[in-house]
Amino acid sequence: MARSRTQKCTACGAYGLTTTCKQCGALAQAAAPLKFSPEDPQAARRRQFQNVTDPEWTANLPTTASKGEGKAEKEGENSEEEE
Repeated sequence: MARSRTQKCTACGAYGLTTTCKQCGALAQAAAPLKFSPEDPQAARRRQFQNVTDPEWTANLPTTASKGEGKAEKEGENSEEEE
């Protein structure tokens, strides 16, 4: 299964094949998500290759902060610097 190469500009909505828009120069991202099948015949092999059962694998996953957490941390840092 081939990945989609089509990119969509985040600013003007133009389509292209590069990660930067040729019309406005803004960032472009994948136009559609990759296809997914719950009956993936290669899933077991992929999980084994990526070493998913290893505890270090889960520790290295990126985490998302809540919208309020990032702002609160920045405000706390600024108030400490002012003192």
